[in-house]
Amino acid sequence: MLSKNTIKYIQSLRLKKFRQKYRNFVAEGEKIALEILQGQELIIEGLYALPEWLEKNSSFLTIDPSKIHAISTKDLDRISSLKTPNKVVAVCNIPTYSLEIPLLNNSLTLYLDGIQDPGNMGSILRIADWFGLPYVFCSSGCVDIYNPKVIQSSMGAFLRVQTLEKDIEGLKTQCPDLTIFAAVLDGLNVFSTTLPSKGLLVIGNEGKGISPQAQAATTVRLTIPKGPKGGAESLNAAVATGILCSAFLNKG
Repeated sequence: MLSKNTIKYIQSLRLKKFRQKYRNFVAEGEKIALEILQGQELIIEGLYALPEWLEKNSSFLTIDPSKIHAISTKDLDRISSLKTPNKVVAVCNIPTYSLEIPLLNNSLTLYLDGIQDPGNMGSILRIADWFGLPYVFCSSGCVDIYNPKVIQSSMGAFLRVQTLEKDIEGLKTQCPDLTIFAAVLDGLNVFSTTLPSKGLLVIGNEGKGISPQAQAATTVRLTIPKGPKGGAESLNAAVATGILCSAFLNKG
């Protein structure tokens, strides 16, 4: 049985201020837990799971046994943020990533300018993972990468894509030769523009679009053209990201 303090601590990690305070976050579900255990890239502070799950996956439990806790369904319900708890909860250290300038200069990377929706953020991380992008940069106004809803919707992509909080002016100062592309409604047609396979692609806020700071830093403005009978005002941020990444990296 988990102590009240342990339950309170794990529940507190649903909030960004406590994730920042303790430098820990929560990942839930069998798939994500197994990816974390197999990858061995994150430090696991505690693994809380139903006894049958621990028995079934004993071959993957190579962490310190003192960090593995068999818990009841009742305790799982208490520490889970899901409507239907999924057998296992992992508390992990938030990793620290460093910026490698040559890698940035020679890759396609994303800059998320005020993305607020956790589902969009998780989907964008999955897109970055799918296309093998090394970095996703986030402005200070973005939803926290380690928000439980982002972790869930990323489907493990957060483990493979390095995320860093940066202001775009600082990135441009560090990499003055970096071409910065912005996804806007009145730019060049992305399908008829010759695109490199490297650069920084800016995706703006779901409602407000790209901030004045990002607009000022932009080198090339790009648009996904609307179909002849298209009526939608705009595309979902994650959908637009997928289309644009494909245009950059799949030249045929």
